Amino acid sequence: MTAGPSGTPEPLSPQVALARRLNLLLDAAAEKRGEAVTFREVKEKLAERGVGMSRARWFYLKDGTGALVRDKRVLTALCEMFDVDPSFLLDMDSDELPESIQARLDFVKALRASRVQAFAARTLADVSPDTLHAITEFLNRDIAAHADVSNAPSSSEDGLP
Repeated sequence: MTAGPSGTPEPLSPQVALARRLNLLLDAAAEKRGEAVTFREVKEKLAERGVGMSRARWFYLKDGTGALVRDKRVLTALCEMFDVDPSFLLDMDSDELPESIQARLDFVKALRASRVQAFAARTLADVSPDTLHAITEFLNRDIAAHADVSNAPSSSEDGLP
């Protein structure tokens, strides 16, 4: 959801909701293999399934702009490529994440938290224990408040969400 002019939450457009789900798949795949999934790979994997994908359509699909992609063959092929149930991209009414994606996101969050802790330990070596406890408490509250899938990291070879 996004904030509207009055500050009240407005639902995401179907295009943006689909783009977020697709970007979750891309992020999980990138984390798993250690590098981003390229457009060329997507195009080749979809072609193996008899589905074509232009660079422009891929951009609009990932960006959440342009016409809503409703083509079941395209969405199913993408899910097959990322080894998730096709309902993840076909059933936009469900808020449930596939277990493999949720596990990867949880892992990324834990990894990032540990990196922050390691950085803080090096940087704040001379800070009092009370100050460290206060900082830790603040970070934990912030992490809990933002533990929303919509805030999950997003990346691509094009530098776009």
